[in-house]
Amino acid sequence: MLLLVVGMAATGPAVAQAFDPSRQEIAAFIAEVSQRHGFEPGSLAEMISRAESRPSILAAIAKPAEKTLTWDEYRSKFLVDRRIQRGVAVHAERQAELERAESVSGVPADILLGIVGVETFYGENTGRHRVLDALATLAFDYPPRSTFFRDQLEQYLLMAREEQIDPLVPLGSYAGAMGIPQFMPSSFRNFAVDGDADGRRDLWADWADVFASVGNYLKLHGWRGGEPVLVTADATGANLSGLEGSKLTLDETVGSLRARGIRFETSLRDDAPAMLVPLAVASGTEYRVGFRNFYAITRYNRSHMYASAVSDLADAIGRARAGLPSLPQPAQGAPPPFSSGS
Repeated sequence: MLLLVVGMAATGPAVAQAFDPSRQEIAAFIAEVSQRHGFEPGSLAEMISRAESRPSILAAIAKPAEKTLTWDEYRSKFLVDRRIQRGVAVHAERQAELERAESVSGVPADILLGIVGVETFYGENTGRHRVLDALATLAFDYPPRSTFFRDQLEQYLLMAREEQIDPLVPLGSYAGAMGIPQFMPSSFRNFAVDGDADGRRDLWADWADVFASVGNYLKLHGWRGGEPVLVTADATGANLSGLEGSKLTLDETVGSLRARGIRFETSLRDDAPAMLVPLAVASGTEYRVGFRNFYAITRYNRSHMYASAVSDLADAIGRARAGLPSLPQPAQGAPPPFSSGS
């Protein structure tokens, strides 16, 4: 999955270079992982020595799109006709796999398409970095997130052993996210499923596994079948005290937001959990209200903009599949006429 990180100066090498297994922190990692999981220390050291620390990875993680773009800029990257029409085509090509995943998870096919459409353009761009290089670079040469990425490197080594994958082969994102749905190693181990019961969990080429795994991830993170994702909102004159930040928590309700003067339409009860979704645009702020299913999407990627783009793309694919005309792009600062599953 795409990662939202704080851009900080990295301390890695200026050019790509192999890792030295005798480096103190690397040697400690090898010893700990070998002891915990029964890896042979010499083999693990040899494998890590074949990984490379890459400056391009450190540069990429310092500038995630969610941190450098406004919402209107970010949205325009995903709500384009080619991406929408490709989603329609993938639905036609993979309808059986989508329907099976939707039936098991309760996640609509268009949301499953929205996720993989935003993540990798339906598998067209799954990453060009060796996963081992990405994870080792960030584990050992990126101090701000070294603890997280050392854990992901450990999870990757376990995943490769369990799935009988050569850890030197898979390619992924600069952060080590893998396959069509861009699962991190821990997500792969915890949430990937064998959607077609062929004995393998293949997120690179098996669409049944891809859609079943995305659906399983969202279901286990709170997705509610038949409930809405988010709706547009008018916050003019409303009391927004404490709501203007970037919190991704369901600590408000439909009723409490309405009591603040925020106007929106939904069939959910007043006690349904909700959050205000502020989206910065060039001319100000666009507001939406997200519900439990919006929160579930933010567990995939912790970003208001990411979850909003997934929902908007899913809506656009659904309209195109139904033969409805495309909705116009909103003017800067104006909310789009989308209201996912309201």
